[in-house]
Amino acid sequence: MTRRSNHPTDEPSHRITRRLPGSAVGQPAGHDGDDARAAERAERAERAAERTEHVRRHQADAADMTSAIAARVAELESILVDGLAAGGPVHLGQLRHGYRPWPFVPDRALVTAAEAPAWDDYAPPPMGRAARLLTGGRRRAVAQARARYDRAVRAHREHEALRRAALAEAERRHAVAEASRREQIDRHNAQVDQVELGVEAGDARAVGDYYQLLIEAAALPDGLPVAVDVAYRPDERRLLVVRDLPTVEIVPVVREYQYVRSLDQVAPRLRSAKDIRRLYSGLVAQLVLRTLQAAFVAQPPGLVDEVAVNAHVSARNRATGRSERPCLVSVTATREQFGDLVLTRLDPRECLRHLNAVVSPHPWDLEAVPPIFDPDLSRYRLVEPQDAAAVLDGRPVVLRLRPVEFEHLVRQLFEAMGMRAWATRASGDDGVDAVAVNTDPIMGGVCVVQAKRYRKVVPPDAVRALAGAMEDKRAGRGVLVTTSWFGRATHEFAARHGRIQLIDGGQLEHLLAEHLGLRVVIGPLDRPIPRQSGPAPDAANSPPL
Repeated sequence: MTRRSNHPTDEPSHRITRRLPGSAVGQPAGHDGDDARAAERAERAERAAERTEHVRRHQADAADMTSAIAARVAELESILVDGLAAGGPVHLGQLRHGYRPWPFVPDRALVTAAEAPAWDDYAPPPMGRAARLLTGGRRRAVAQARARYDRAVRAHREHEALRRAALAEAERRHAVAEASRREQIDRHNAQVDQVELGVEAGDARAVGDYYQLLIEAAALPDGLPVAVDVAYRPDERRLLVVRDLPTVEIVPVVREYQYVRSLDQVAPRLRSAKDIRRLYSGLVAQLVLRTLQAAFVAQPPGLVDEVAVNAHVSARNRATGRSERPCLVSVTATREQFGDLVLTRLDPRECLRHLNAVVSPHPWDLEAVPPIFDPDLSRYRLVEPQDAAAVLDGRPVVLRLRPVEFEHLVRQLFEAMGMRAWATRASGDDGVDAVAVNTDPIMGGVCVVQAKRYRKVVPPDAVRALAGAMEDKRAGRGVLVTTSWFGRATHEFAARHGRIQLIDGGQLEHLLAEHLGLRVVIGPLDRPIPRQSGPAPDAANSPPL
């Protein structure tokens, strides 16, 4: 008979062994628990490493995007200095382009022939004695292999035909592109040659084209307009440049990028409106100074003594939805004034103030300023001036002047009053007899002039026609000059319009005597000129033209 022990160690082993789920029978429970905890710790560490790497990648992306924004801003802030360091074309020879053919470099797949199929790769392996004894076994295997081989050969031939055709097409396209590139270079060089001949001949239009080519060739950062419109005044050795400006959207609105952990994304931090305005106004000032610099460094220097620049921006008015082109900066500088500037050390905006430029106080809002010169003088079809004052030495009666002589007399009067003036052609002048430009940076602008050599009262239709001509030419003011007088309706229309000045025969006599030293008489009229209240206008107290 077996005795049962009361000692706890005498208990069967299965009663003191605890089995964990998944553990082997008879193994201690602590061993599996350690493995599970170690696996859990490893998994947590792996997830933490993945999260850390995820954050690191997003932070690196944010840093890269911020660096790109900072580089773009630095590029926009250093247009003037970088442009001076890079230099640019200063004479016609540098404008010519040389042609060097680009080699044809096709894709490697087009020039690499595919390996032709080999029969050995398709031939059936040798058969044993038993297989050969089977009826047709060998012949059937060879026929099947031959069929596969023939299909591979046909596929290879088709592939090679397509490859050779694609190679020939790529070579043809390269040849066409090369011919087009060479044609463009030849056309450009022919234009340069033509401009050079015109400059040597003293042609004003050719000189303008020459400076346009030089200014547009100056390197600018991507996204900035390079187009300019240029006119040349040989009598004054003055260059007129209309420069295109970018809109304020050229300035990056994002200041930097940051990774936001709570959102798990890279989020932008926007630039302040004050900073955007500062960057844009500085950019506009730099572009204007770059334009002046490109014009003054051009060779030969004797062509231009003075450069005037109007800087315009093409945009859509947010209030009206209409396209408009306001002038944001207008400046003129002589070669001597510009030569005194140290462009690498100045503040561009302060420099424009130093040059007495007319600058928009809010260029980012497209607030326009009056340009110093008309941005499209060519539409007036200017003619060479005549000395109409000289013929009055022996002909003191104004009404005896021919119409064209009277128009040139009016032009000389405006020039003597301190303005620049040009007479227009006798026909097709759209009701404009002369163009006058007041160069005063504050009150200046373009003025169209009509000269009426009448013996009777000027009809009201004349002042209405002048208002229409002002609208068509986008002139700031208009002047109607006559040898006779104006009626009440004409005076009332001019007063309502607000930008039309009337000069009758009596006032004309006074102005000719004061500014040209000419003692003239108007001539016999149908009745005396009605007296107007107030003194005759002069350069000091007349409304600015």
